[in-house]
Parts: sequence; structure tokens; C-alpha cells
Amino acid sequence: MPVSRIVIDPITRIEGHLAIEVEVDGGKVKDAWTSGTLFRGFEIVLKGRDPRDAFHITQRICGVCPTSHGHAASLCLEDAAGIHPPEMGRLVRNMVEGAQFLHSHILWFYHLAALDFVDVVAALKAQPREESLKEVQARLKRFVDSGQLGPFANAYWGHPAYKLPPELNLLAVAHYLEALDKQAQASHISAIFGGRMPMTMTTPAGGSVHIPTVDDMANLKPRLLEIREWVDKVYIPDVLAVAPYYLDYAAIGKGPAAFLAWGVFDDPSFDPKKRLLPSGIVLEGGLKAEEVDAKAVTEDVTHGWYKDGKALHPSEGVTEPEYTEWNVEKKYSWAKAPRYGERPMEAGALARMVVAYAKGQPTAKKLIDQALAKLGVAGKPEVLFSVVGRIAARALETKLIADAMVEWSDAILENLKNGKKQTFTQYSVPARAQGAGLWEAPRGALGHWNRIENGRLANYQVITPTCWNISPRDGKGVRGTIEQALIGTPVADPKRPLEILRVAHSFDPCLACTVHVIDPKSNEVYKVRVS
Repeated sequence: MPVSRIVIDPITRIEGHLAIEVEVDGGKVKDAWTSGTLFRGFEIVLKGRDPRDAFHITQRICGVCPTSHGHAASLCLEDAAGIHPPEMGRLVRNMVEGAQFLHSHILWFYHLAALDFVDVVAALKAQPREESLKEVQARLKRFVDSGQLGPFANAYWGHPAYKLPPELNLLAVAHYLEALDKQAQASHISAIFGGRMPMTMTTPAGGSVHIPTVDDMANLKPRLLEIREWVDKVYIPDVLAVAPYYLDYAAIGKGPAAFLAWGVFDDPSFDPKKRLLPSGIVLEGGLKAEEVDAKAVTEDVTHGWYKDGKALHPSEGVTEPEYTEWNVEKKYSWAKAPRYGERPMEAGALARMVVAYAKGQPTAKKLIDQALAKLGVAGKPEVLFSVVGRIAARALETKLIADAMVEWSDAILENLKNGKKQTFTQYSVPARAQGAGLWEAPRGALGHWNRIENGRLANYQVITPTCWNISPRDGKGVRGTIEQALIGTPVADPKRPLEILRVAHSFDPCLACTVHVIDPKSNEVYKVRVS
């Protein structure tokens, strides 16, 4: 089989603009390049602004996880000002963030990633007994017969890599529809405390400007309990039902097997090491956790469309765009190359759960061990370092967070009964200071760094989770995380590269609509719509 190159531009069912070029040899990916094809530039926008503006402006970086950017910006200014929110402010912030995680994880699995494994059209071959599934199948048939398939129009239905039986495909379609409501309910919870969703308004530096009420909790609690029950009875069982058909993906998409988590959901100490999902790193593909050192982070621009310069810590970072051309031997991405001690790192739910597991977080350890046992790989947590692991980690993390949110909501009610309503710590913007906001978005480790001079932002740098994962090569030629994860991925049909999408989507790299697959010999461009 001849060596061929495939360019998928853009990758769909993500938020943002991502291109992937791979070299396929012998039916497997031999080399890969990931390219962020849209310049963000928020670092430039923020220069000269009031430091308090960052809470509102940085939420526009991402429409799916704006809350996390708002929280990172708040932490960044709080660090510079030397303050923490009061206890109720902490609880409100955790609730708003938790609701965003629930929304994002449910949306990701059912509406972005599951279609790589669920053959929607094959569900028409099922012979359901339950009336509810018969109704879903009838709706699906009417939809298919209409010829107006919308987001399902040009997917790879019938691809040999689909393995689920028709009945399981149909059940997944039914739950796809249910998930539309459940992720919306999670957004409602965000809006109750956050004022709206997306782009919440109530948790700037200092804590929360919204004081919860008993009526808030009466509106919120039933929604939360409904989501938690659905996660327990539908989401996790779906993952455990689908995974056995794709256990070969427990050996695909491994990446560097080095994980970074800044930690998320503060406890009363505001110590990142004591967060619900703690900060830490895990290296060398093992399960030994080390404490994270924020000073070890640098950004390399060798293969990014920026003016050349040495790798810098983000507190000293420079963002000077300079587009040249797409040339994988030179520059090919708007993403910089973040490194931790010169290593590419994986960020995301898998990183958080691996770090939590390695640090002995009891709930994470229990959930992971139970899932491994049900999949028949008890005592082999290394299978987590894969596509299957990323899917499972998000499902288990969703349960962990939903359970924690019930506890936080009870704590808020108890504080209200005891008259403890203070949610905000007053502060003054320092004339001169530096701060860092190290937090987690649903997609992984998120860092904001500011430098304040004369009460204004002299510099502001952001490293997003996706930047860690879609990093291009660095100055030493070391591939980024997804580039490494793609190596060895089997590709049955270069014109329908479903397997590549599975690996890329497993990182949830955050939407576009048309794929171009280029034949490098004839220069013929195949235009393929991917749903």
C-alpha cells in the first residue's frame, strides 16, 4: 500500500477551527500535524484594559466553556490582589462551574463524539420491543426518508469500523435525543446562579455578586437531581455498553502518556492540591503523581505563526502574530506549543481523573476501579491512556461532579438557614502586581497570567486546554499531544478517515462543517461533509 497524505480541514463536531494532516503508510498513520487555523488574539485585546474587564472579555474565547475562562480570570486577579472569596462565594462558584461541566460532558459524548461509534442509519435495522424505542425508530425512519438529514447528512454510515448491533445503535439514538434536554437543564442551573449561560455575569474576582435564595435552590435542586439520576442510569451504562465493542481503542490514541491538571472545584482552604479534582502531574505513562510546578511551563513558537523568539514562561509571554504559509516543515499553526519541563502534556478529563487516581482521591479511585472491573480489565488502569480511557473518564467525572454538586447545594441551603449570606470579598485593583489563575475547563488545564502596571493590564497570556492538546511541534521537533496520539492509528479508507476523527474527538478539541481530503498524487480534492 503506497504512502499517502490526508488533510482534514476543518475537523467537525468541535468548537473552533482545527486541521489535521496525516501521512498514512501500510494502512496506519505514520506521522501527523495538527493546526489551529483561526487566530484568537485575546491577549492583544486585553492590553491596556482594566484588569476587571478580563472576567467578561475572556469568556468570549469559548462559547462552550466560558465559565471556566471567567473563573480563571477571576483567580488571576484575586492572586494579584491577594484575596479569596468567602465560603458562600466559593460554593456558588463551584456550582456554576459544575453545571458547565455537566452541560459540556453530556453534549460532548452524545452530540459530538458518539456519532464516531454509533451508526445512526443502522438503527433502522433494529427490532425493538419497547414502545418508546419503536417510536424513536419511527421518528428516525421519517427523518431518513425525508432526505433532509441536516447534521447527519454526510457521515460515514456503513463504514466497516462501526461495530455496534442495530439494537444498541437505536438505544444510543434515543439517548442522543434525551441528552438534548439534560444538557439544557445543566445550562439552566448555570443561569440560575450565573445570570445567563453562556457568558455568566456573577462570579468576578472577589466571589459572587449573586446571593442565592431559597427560591433559587427550589428551582435548581430538582434539575440537578434529575441530571444526576440520568447520568447514573443512562450515561454511564451507555459508555459501559458501547466500550466492549471498541476495546481495540484501548490501545489507540495513547499520546505522550504525560498528564497535567491545575485542579478544579475549591475546598475551603483554596489550596489547589486539595481541590475536589486536585492539581498534579503524572509522567512516564505511570500512575505516580507529582505536585505541579507552574514555573515549569513555557510556550514555544517555532512552528506557530508568530514572530520567532525563545520559549518563554507565560508570565513573560509575547503574542506577536506573523502568518507566513502552511508548511509542516516550518510553521503550520496559530497554536503555540506549551511545554511542561520541555514535555508535551495531555490535558482534559482523563488527565484530571488520572491525577486524582494517582493521588488517592477516594471517589475517583472507586469509580475508575469499578469501571475497569466491569470492562474486564481490573487492575490495568494503563488502558485509560487511550481513546477508550478519555471517553470513560468524562463519564465517570460527570458522576463525580453531579454527586458533589448535590452536597454543595445542601451546604448553600444550610448557610442560608444560618444567615451566612456573604458571597463577595471587597478589594482594590493593585497599581502594580502579577497574578496567575490556574484552573480547569471541561477540556482540561486552563491558565491565565496577568501583569498589572499603573492599574492597567500591561500583559495578559492564556494557555487553553486545547492549546496543550493540539500543540504543534516545538523547537526540538517533539510532536504535540494529538500528533503523538494519532501515530499508529489504523485507517481503513483514506477518503473516509473515521478512525482519525475518533482519536481527535476523544480530546474534545473544541465546529466547522466541511472536510477536504486531498490526494497528494493527483491533487484531486475530495469534499466530504462530516457530521
